[in-house]
Amino acid sequence: MPSIAITNGAFSQAGAIVDTLSRATGMKVYTDQEIISLTSSHQNIKEALLVKILQGQTPTFNAFTKEREKGLIAMKLTLATLMGADACIIQGLSGHLIPETLLPVLRVLVITDKKRRIETALKGRLLSEKEATLKIQRLDEAALLWCSTLHGKSAWDPTLYDLVIPTDKISTEKALALITNSLTHIEIAPEKSQRLMDDFTLACQVETALIETGDGLTAEAQNGHVTVTINKNVLMLNKFTQKVMSEAAKVTGVTSVDTRIGKGFYKADVMYDFDLPSPPKVLLVDDEKEFIQTLSERLRMREMTTSVAYGGKEALSMVTQEDTDVMVLDLKMPGVDGYQVLEEVKAQHPHVEVIILTGHGSEEDRKRCLAMGAFAYLQKPADIDRLTETMKSAYEKIQDQKATAPETEMVTRG
Repeated sequence: MPSIAITNGAFSQAGAIVDTLSRATGMKVYTDQEIISLTSSHQNIKEALLVKILQGQTPTFNAFTKEREKGLIAMKLTLATLMGADACIIQGLSGHLIPETLLPVLRVLVITDKKRRIETALKGRLLSEKEATLKIQRLDEAALLWCSTLHGKSAWDPTLYDLVIPTDKISTEKALALITNSLTHIEIAPEKSQRLMDDFTLACQVETALIETGDGLTAEAQNGHVTVTINKNVLMLNKFTQKVMSEAAKVTGVTSVDTRIGKGFYKADVMYDFDLPSPPKVLLVDDEKEFIQTLSERLRMREMTTSVAYGGKEALSMVTQEDTDVMVLDLKMPGVDGYQVLEEVKAQHPHVEVIILTGHGSEEDRKRCLAMGAFAYLQKPADIDRLTETMKSAYEKIQDQKATAPETEMVTRG
């Protein structure tokens, strides 16, 4: 019987469906937390790091440590081990690590609209409406970031799944019938299923071996033959390809290797083909490291170039050394606070537009910041679309000022 990967929105009442399905099929259920715990114990990776990775966050010094890549492959190996031992139910975001080429997997999305999810959260009477809304928003954002990074799609995109179950329209009993009926249509011989699982495991082992070779390398395996996809642009492609093939061939079980160019290989060159404006250079300043790292990832998905500073002193140093268009600034920080940063930036770098983003502000703070030259004043948790639009408006102001600067100079000289 094929394994099942179930993704669900928070408070979409997926628990009842998963429990009923487990009893009906005899399959064991593994949640994201269980996948993380097993991976941590078997691969000696901290659980907290795996949680961050599963939320779509990239560790601060990942360019040097490759912690994200190592964590992803470690979780893949855990999934391969569990699914290879017996058909099971993977509930959560980790199921998205199972490659599309692995046929004996039924992929299911359990979801309903946000209003009903908030109502479900309130029934437990453990959360206020505001708390429930914020929790759902936070979990949805993590799912969005995770799936956007892996697939370039939303976590709720139906094309990622074989079956979509809206719990506001389908009962648990009907959902069970739909899933079990879908399982019967995935017919695969046990020996072929095991071979596919072996291929999955071998591909993971090859990706592990290639972590230090280069970024953006993914592998697929078929009966010992491995194909490595190069997803990022590299210099001296021929030499790099030979190195990739050499390292992959060292992995036990690999009989032959070839390479191919992935969709992301030419991405770095796209901007050179058209006369398009460069994206805004954004500096994010906040002492809440997890918050600012996640925000940075989400803005990069929207094609903004971001840098991060974890304090006021670091921000002032960075804005002096690096080109910065827009600064997103927290007010309450130890040492040099947001007010000091705003005052010095507007005095020394008046071309930089500053957007205040704080969770502890007041109307008096808003008026003070705007009077000091801040472009806008927003409070956490700010809607990402609103923040993005505010940043674009700030950048447009900068571009307009640059466009009119030569005319101003000519008038002055005249």
